[in-house]
Amino acid sequence: MRRHRSLARLFQPRMPTGQAEWCAAAVVAVITVYFAVKAIRALGDFVFHHWYIGVLLAGCVIAAATVWGRWRVITARRQAERLRSLRLTLSQLDAMTPTDFERAVRDLMIRDGVSAKHVGQRGDKAADVIGRDHRGQIIVVQCKHTTTGAKVGARVMYEVNGTAVSVHGADYAMVVTNGSFTRDARQMADHFGIRLLGREDLNRWAAGGVPVQRFAGSAALLRRRRLRFPSARLVRRGHAPRQTSSRHG
Repeated sequence: MRRHRSLARLFQPRMPTGQAEWCAAAVVAVITVYFAVKAIRALGDFVFHHWYIGVLLAGCVIAAATVWGRWRVITARRQAERLRSLRLTLSQLDAMTPTDFERAVRDLMIRDGVSAKHVGQRGDKAADVIGRDHRGQIIVVQCKHTTTGAKVGARVMYEVNGTAVSVHGADYAMVVTNGSFTRDARQMADHFGIRLLGREDLNRWAAGGVPVQRFAGSAALLRRRRLRFPSARLVRRGHAPRQTSSRHG
């Protein structure tokens, strides 16, 4: 085991250290570039003198690109057909991992005609799903999955408000959870213009098939008020961010 680790460290790439190693690296780079240029020239000469091979290769590339594009279209069509009838119960959502929950939210948005992609990971800057509706409006969604019925706090609203527009270019934002929200979170979301979908709304959306656009005030409210920074008055009133149980922010 120790010998294996020693060999792994020996062949692990690293930056040169010291003048001698940098000189050796430069020599190796020059030699590599020289032989690469020679190989490209030789290939070019070969193709030039055997033009029919070049035509054949070009035809193969075009055929492969055509097949690939057709496969992508068919795959997208099949996925759209599958998602069109997507229904998820709360028990199914509760049993998911945080990442699966984010992907389920993405699929539900696609079901409702929103072009959405999953972007959630560490350092995602308070965005797990980003979508675009038929009007071209950008929707940023932060997902908070819980297995304990925890409440999402006001801190999440500050995080979403701080990055949704400036980082992700959002026209409106949503926070979706299979739990619930604290009173401060709801107040700050209303001030910022962030749409909240708690457990009850999530059930209507996922299991009931109600399109996300039909939730009361979801699009009109956010487009009218947009996202903004908190006023000094609200900060002085003590609406400090609270922690929430979540995999990532």
